[in-house]
Amino acid sequence: MQADLIFLPSSPLPSLPAVSPRVSTGVLPAASKRRDKKPSRRLPKAAPGAPGPVQQTQVIAPLSLNQVDNSKILGFGADLAEDHPGFHDDAYKLRRMDIARLAYTHQIGSAVPELVYLPQETATWGTVLRETSQLYPTHACKEFLASFPMFDFREDSVPQLEALSSILRRETGWQIRPVAGLLHPRDFLNGLAFNTFHSTQYVRHHSRPMYTPEPDVCHELLGHVPMLADPKYCEMVHNIGLASLHANEKQIWHLTKMYWYTVEFGLIREQGRICAFGAGILSSFGELEHMRSGQAELRAFDPFITLPKMDYKSGYQKLYYVLDSFDDAAAKLKVYCDKLKLNAI
Repeated sequence: MQADLIFLPSSPLPSLPAVSPRVSTGVLPAASKRRDKKPSRRLPKAAPGAPGPVQQTQVIAPLSLNQVDNSKILGFGADLAEDHPGFHDDAYKLRRMDIARLAYTHQIGSAVPELVYLPQETATWGTVLRETSQLYPTHACKEFLASFPMFDFREDSVPQLEALSSILRRETGWQIRPVAGLLHPRDFLNGLAFNTFHSTQYVRHHSRPMYTPEPDVCHELLGHVPMLADPKYCEMVHNIGLASLHANEKQIWHLTKMYWYTVEFGLIREQGRICAFGAGILSSFGELEHMRSGQAELRAFDPFITLPKMDYKSGYQKLYYVLDSFDDAAAKLKVYCDKLKLNAI
């Protein structure tokens, strides 16, 4: 059975727009490498007497959210791969293009544009909400259960990003910024440093309401938004963002995997039982059931260990990392962040 959510693209990614001056390096998933020629990571040998290899460009950290680019979309924007459920649906692709334009033209500080969702899109949202919410009382962490009611999610109405962003600003000081698709890891993580979550607005294809090959509004709102109303959780996520500001290429890749195994697929201990806080679990009925099945390996979270490759092609997760508490995870990540800034990692 396929996973209900796959966070990273499994097909070759489109070429990137010109990189802004502030970004010196960035890491793409292995799936993004071109098939025609595998890029070499080895530097060419210098000729005798020639200068040494050119040093990697220094990372210039953004000073504000205005310097965090939301235009470098690595996949799942308006262009869909052939194996996407909506690839042969021209009306769906045109709809995705229109929604993508809203994200590209949004100005920081202005309200997120309201989107009138189509009946088919609303029905898809309603199906996902109805199915996943059945398992929340027994499978979701207490922080999620405490925050979830304040958003008043209803099956007959897809929530607007601006309304949810207003609640987050009131509760934790976080906000939502629209994005057209899967954002470059460095830019996405940088946004977290400024208490900003980049969210898509489109809905997965109606033909498969319980499956999505990319982050969509069902995943973002059901999985991420309720957790961002909890201050302790936000401190942990914020520390991942802070670490990304000073990260080189290798460290960005490590932080991306750290984000995957916590924010997307993390578990937490609660009074002798394991509960979900990761958005990839909370927005997936199948992943919620799988999490409690005992079929996956559980490991303790440590930001300093080498994390395994992210598995996004072979169904439900085979490995979950477990937190003792959000306070503990935030403290560990702060130590990691401080060492990274001092170039001690």
